Amino acid sequence: MVMTHCTRFQHLLQPKLLFSHSRVFRHPHIRARTPLRSIMGSSSSFSSKLLFRQLFEKESSTYTYLLADVSHPDKPALLIDPVDKTVDRDLKLVNELGLKLIYAMNTHVHADHVTGTGLLKKKVPGVKSVISKASGSKADMFLEPGDKVTIGDLYLEVRATPGHTAGCVTYVTGEEADQPQPRMAFTGDAVLIRGCGRTDFQGGSSDQLYESVHSQIFTLPKDTLIYPAHDYKGYEVSTVGEEMQHNPRLTKDKETFKTIMSNLNLAYPKMIDVAVPANMVCGLQE
Repeated sequence: MVMTHCTRFQHLLQPKLLFSHSRVFRHPHIRARTPLRSIMGSSSSFSSKLLFRQLFEKESSTYTYLLADVSHPDKPALLIDPVDKTVDRDLKLVNELGLKLIYAMNTHVHADHVTGTGLLKKKVPGVKSVISKASGSKADMFLEPGDKVTIGDLYLEVRATPGHTAGCVTYVTGEEADQPQPRMAFTGDAVLIRGCGRTDFQGGSSDQLYESVHSQIFTLPKDTLIYPAHDYKGYEVSTVGEEMQHNPRLTKDKETFKTIMSNLNLAYPKMIDVAVPANMVCGLQE
């Protein structure tokens, strides 16, 4: 994947109303979810090249993220953590915005919903499914730490953050001045807003998750925006600095964290027996 450099970023698009469940945020503070309308914000620190949408699937409380380089003639785009039940909604938005979907990516093999990558590939020829090599799943593209996924002049860096599952990765926007600032980290279930993913199945390890977060996410600039794969309390975005200060689990020392995680007593995921087998083929099932 070839990267090229672009001009320095300017203001994003002007605010306007979009259809239900689609959001754009440019502010680093936590905001309450607004399920009946869409909000578009702007910030001088975000690129006019970057189009960003945060979409929500209410049954599994999953966030799907749409990113595109709208300065490129093709307006190439990618989706992170798509859900099968909302594929038609997502593609409607992609088409309305005149984007060309290139990648359908997952942060990990999900246990609470079936990925939408298979349906996306059927509905949009040429879309490539993407997941970490460490996941053991099937896909068109396998990622390893340090890889970069490029759309136009924008890219996402791959960071290995196992612990929730053995194959979890975090996608982070670039650090260069011509990439979106502040940076954005799509953390999957490794870091949730004021929480983290469970570690009691799918090769999970609380010891490994703690190390992953502190070495790969908490080392990012403190103003880096954190966008998780799920939220169950109405939050939409946080920052590295906020989670380093306020996360009730990840602010503890490692041994305390491991004790917390071993005493969560969470219910068996109701979708795991359906979702994991399907997601192990990354939505490519026949």
